[in-house]
Parts: sequence; structure tokens; C-alpha cells
Amino acid sequence: MRTFFRFALLFIVSIISFGCAQNFYNVPRETYQKKVRTLGVAPFFVDGDSDIKHPEKDALVALLRDANRKTEKELVAQLKDTGAYFSVRLLDDDAGQLFATLFSRREKRDDAGIIYNKYFFKPEEIRNIISKNDVDAVMLVTLNGLTKPDKVYSSNLLSYLESDYNYLAISAQILDADGNTLWEYPNFRQRSLNYPMLFSLQYPDFDEAAANLSDRVDVKFKTLAGIAKAFAKTEKSPAQGKAQVSTIYNNIFEDMVSMLKPEKNLFGGKKEEPKGTKAQGETK
Repeated sequence: MRTFFRFALLFIVSIISFGCAQNFYNVPRETYQKKVRTLGVAPFFVDGDSDIKHPEKDALVALLRDANRKTEKELVAQLKDTGAYFSVRLLDDDAGQLFATLFSRREKRDDAGIIYNKYFFKPEEIRNIISKNDVDAVMLVTLNGLTKPDKVYSSNLLSYLESDYNYLAISAQILDADGNTLWEYPNFRQRSLNYPMLFSLQYPDFDEAAANLSDRVDVKFKTLAGIAKAFAKTEKSPAQGKAQVSTIYNNIFEDMVSMLKPEKNLFGGKKEEPKGTKAQGETK
């Protein structure tokens, strides 16, 4: 009998734990839902002055800017598909000019073992862009270079090399008109911290070391042509019907959007929005 009650208690606790919402925002979830009904998404930025060490850096930055333009609408579509907003729209601005206007500084951080670039933007310019576009908040997505230690295995998984590798990463924030960060990525409100890189610019050349019977494994940069082919690989869009989306971007989008979906009831379905929320959105 004691065993039965023990299992029953564990079952109830697990059900309660499953049903408890996890707030991924820097403010209470209800506050965010009431405050942000119309979300503006800025054209994706590329921080060319960040730690991008590729020998053909300028050409790579141009490639990334082009890839951004082809992919921005997919994130907007996925955010719309969450049903969390009355409206989500891509802002009609030039990405380079807007970044130069908004950018204040970046900081490379190591929080809880997660290495990332945190971006800071000018509050007065954030207020202007939100007011100009008549949105409640703006989402800023910044592609950047990041060097961090990692362990990379060979294709046969028999060897690995621990070294510093150069990556492309994505940092993102949702800011209100007062410059407050309502949500950010990487997100440190997850139960299990995770920050996947967008793309690895380097690889350890195990094959060359083996061919030369050498214990030294060199870390090399991927070619620009190879990077372009990787970014060109697509898969079916989860939000735009028959459209295709870059697989590299979509892996990150899925991670980000999962933390921006409405809270669900224990037995399925979206929880009811706070009273008056829709009315606020419809007055926009």
C-alpha cells in the first residue's frame, strides 16, 4: 500500500510539474502578453566587426547579408504561426543602416558556461523605431562571429580535437520602447541551458593528419564555396506551406520560436489570453 501511495504521489507531482508554465521572458508572462500584441521584426543584422576570423571575411559577410534577406520572412511567418501576437511584421528598413543607428556596444560573455555575444542598443533609437513603425516591441536578430573552446570528433568518431573554433552565432532580443529587454536569446530561463551555434567556420583536418602519419591535426577554415552550399541547403518551411527554408537557419528558428509560443493548458490547447488583450491589439 505504501508503494502504491508513493507512486501515486510521484505521478501527481510529475503532472503538476508538467503543467507548470516556464516563463522564458525577463518579465512575467502575463505582462509580456498584455504589452506585446504587435511585434516588429527588424531585418537581420550582420555584425562584421565581431569575431569573424575567416580569411575571406568581407565576402563571407556579403554572403550572410544575402542569406539573411532570403530568410527573414520565415522567422516572421513562424512567429505569426504561434498565435501569440495580433500582428507580426518585418520592418521596412535597410539592415546595415539600421544596425549602425541602433548599435551601442557588444560584450562577449560566459554565463553558466554559455559563451555568447550580448548586444546593447541605444534606447532613444529603439523608441524611435518602435514609434515610427507603430509596434509594441521590436525583435533584433544579430548574426555574429564567436570563438570558443570545443571538442570536435572525426567522421568515424574515433578521434577528437579540443581547440578554439570560430563559429557563426545568433543573438536576439525583444525590446520595448523604454529599451527594456523583454526576451533574449540565448535564453537563460531554460531548465536545461542550450545555445546551438548557427554554423561552424572551422574543422579539424583528421584526414590530412592521417595521410601524413602525423599526430598534429590542423584546424582549417571551410571554403567560401562550401559555406555557400551549406547555407543553400533547404527543407520544408513549417509555417509557409510549400516554401523552403534554409536548414541552417531553421534549426535556430525552431529553438527560438519554441520559447515564444503561448502557454498551453495541461490537457492541450492554448490558455485563454488575459481579458482585454485582443481588444488592445485590434486598436492598433
